[in-house]
Amino acid sequence: MPYHFNDTHLALRDAVRQMVDKEIRPIADEMDATDRFPADLVPVFGDMGLLQILVPESYGGPGGDVISACIAREEIARVSSACALLAGQSSIGLVLALLHFGTEEQRQYWLPLVAKGRTLGCVAITEPEAGSDVGSMRTRARRDGDSYIIDGQKCFITFGSVAHYALVFARTSGDKGFQGLSCFLVDTKTPGFRVGRNDNKMGLNGVPNVELFFENMRVPAENMIGEEGKGFIAAMRILDMNRPTIGAQSVGLAQGALDFALAYASQRKQFGRPVAQFQGLQWMMADMAMQIEAARTLVYETAHRIDNGDFARLAEMSAMAKCFATDTAMKVTTDAVQLMGGAGYMKSSPVERMMRDAKIGQIYEGTNQIQRLVIARHLVEA
Repeated sequence: MPYHFNDTHLALRDAVRQMVDKEIRPIADEMDATDRFPADLVPVFGDMGLLQILVPESYGGPGGDVISACIAREEIARVSSACALLAGQSSIGLVLALLHFGTEEQRQYWLPLVAKGRTLGCVAITEPEAGSDVGSMRTRARRDGDSYIIDGQKCFITFGSVAHYALVFARTSGDKGFQGLSCFLVDTKTPGFRVGRNDNKMGLNGVPNVELFFENMRVPAENMIGEEGKGFIAAMRILDMNRPTIGAQSVGLAQGALDFALAYASQRKQFGRPVAQFQGLQWMMADMAMQIEAARTLVYETAHRIDNGDFARLAEMSAMAKCFATDTAMKVTTDAVQLMGGAGYMKSSPVERMMRDAKIGQIYEGTNQIQRLVIARHLVEA
């Protein structure tokens, strides 16, 4: 089996490919043009178990693993990277946090709800003054009886305007630094939770990225996930476990761009023959294919280790998978535009959209400069 896939993984891949052709391919360009969130895809993904893919069967979920989440995102991203973010969408903001840091009581309450496949979540970490420097977070949560009062602001929060629950990170003690951060699972209907502007982005149109404001927002103390003051540890572990899915999404995006550019080059004629027959372009396509295959192998090896409980090199491997795959997507989509020439630069070409969508991969879920720093630290400390 390739990339540690089993029969269940292969069946999932085939089912997702069929769904993509039916539900996503017809709307991908329209989503990009209008920046419309595809709410109609939520029940489609939910019924297939894609939205809630990591919820264990014991809580009513499909019982998928990280490889499954990666497969879903890769296959969808071949056509639409924006739609790919919906696959496993509840994982980072809800499922991973509850499985690894929640109490059994919390899991029994929330996971069966998520398992129904209609619940969206978001992760509220980034602030105007706290991006890569999470320790500069200013949002505060102060204890008041059996509740916490949260005040602060977040920015660039993916799906923040459509999420039913938000995993909010706030400072419960101290003024700066990683110590003293805690995380809370918050119902977005809670008084004091307010959505700000939806940012106008370069790519990933159709995916809301918004400001969030917390104004004297009262959250039950029982909604704290993990220990008080240990929120930074939770945030880093959750991101580490989710990064392979970002890598898989980037692999799919790159593969989709190569496939489209190759089809074009096989039809486009110059000097009496298809441009795909020219050695200069053949070498370019060969490099694109090698980079994609290397990224795919790294992504699924990392996912396989996570699924098997091998966390010895989790931070390092996840950083490698995310960094290499997103850099590959940026390089391959740029080359796809170049390979197609003027036609690739036109809005009517999917590779133009794919190139714009690729850029964010090098920025969100930890910039690739931060990923290189993580990798280098492990090398030095080894």
